[in-house]
Order: sequence, then C-alpha cells, then structure tokens
Amino acid sequence: MGDERRQEREIAALVHGRYLLEIPPEPEGRPLVVGFHGYGENAEKSLDELRRLPGASRWVLCAVQALHPFYNRTGDVIASWMTRQLRERAVVDNIRYASSVVTEIKRELPISERLVYLGFSQGAAMAYRAAAGSGHACQGVIVLGGDVPPELADRKLDGFPPVLLGRGASEEWYDAAKMEHDVELLRGKGVDVRPCVFQGGHEWTDEFRAAAGRFLDEVFQEPS
Repeated sequence: MGDERRQEREIAALVHGRYLLEIPPEPEGRPLVVGFHGYGENAEKSLDELRRLPGASRWVLCAVQALHPFYNRTGDVIASWMTRQLRERAVVDNIRYASSVVTEIKRELPISERLVYLGFSQGAAMAYRAAAGSGHACQGVIVLGGDVPPELADRKLDGFPPVLLGRGASEEWYDAAKMEHDVELLRGKGVDVRPCVFQGGHEWTDEFRAAAGRFLDEVFQEPS
C-alpha cells in the first residue's frame, strides 16, 4: 500500500557548472576547441589531454566539466554527464550548458568563429550533441571511444561537420561492431566520417593525437 501513495515528480533547478580555459597570449582570431571528458574524469584531465594535441598552443582550449560531480576513492572530485534516470531531461540540460559555455567564451574573447567539439568515452555523445544542437556552428567533431547518441539516429544531420572517429584496436567497450554501426549511420546521413583505428585500448595515444592534430589543422584552415 505504501507504493500506491508514492509519487515521483520532477522540478527544474538551477545548478552551476565549471570549465577550464587555456588562452594563448594573443587570442584574437584563434579557433576554439571544446572538450568533454569521460565518465569519472574532470575538467583538469580533459584539459591535460587537449594540451597534448599537436598544435594546441595555437588554439583556445576549453575543458567542460559534467554537471554531476562525485568523489573517487582518493577524494578527487570527478563527474558524470548523466545516468538513465531523467536521461531525456539531462540531455536537454547538457546541450544548454555546452551552448552557454561557448556563448560566454565568444562574448569574452575576440576569437574566430571556427570551432571543434571533442569528446572522449561518455563525453563523445556530448560532442555529437553539441555539434547537432548547441546553436554554435562548428567545423568538426573529434570523438574517441564513444557512441553516436541514440536520439541522433532519428534526426536529419544536414550540414553536420566532418567527424574524426577513433577507437583502439584492443578496445573492448567501444568495439569494432559499434564503430562500424556508427560509421554506417553517419555516412547514411551524408556525414563525412574519418575512422581511425590505432594500437591501444580505451585511451588517448600519441597515434590518435597525431591524427587529431592533422584533422584540426585541416578543418581550421580559413577558406581561401
């Protein structure tokens, strides 16, 4: 009888997120790279990876931290983008959050309009979502070890930017079948997808960093 009395309700709440910026000495006209970390990571970890990309010193780097923080066993604050609970609400909240971050950076810095979203693991879905729905046009998406979010499978993706899609050859979670599915899905929607399989697992490696650096150099070229 107790279960019959219980009601589950939702209410909107204002929360604050955090992001880290690394700005070149002369940011005017520089492109922007926005990174989304994996599950159980944080903005510091994401920024460290962005810094290791070839050419990183030539861009404004932004590492966005997920809105759901928690502690790991050593007491560090880490975060998650969402769980299955209130998932649809979290998707909307996260896209709005990513959009707000980019809006604020563009308002404060004299950067160019050239933008790439980058996501690792759980953050891969965020990179796709930001590119598809943040309202800020971007020139590319880099994803490593993570799926295309399921809600994009039913959407038209006209004008979606090129995607560099990476996975380690010994990766177990984002396996070859998942990558093949995502490549076929995106290509079927007319998206320029560049698969990159490298030696390694569910991780960043120098081989993939090099591929990402070449991709960024290409998409950040100003049209002649």
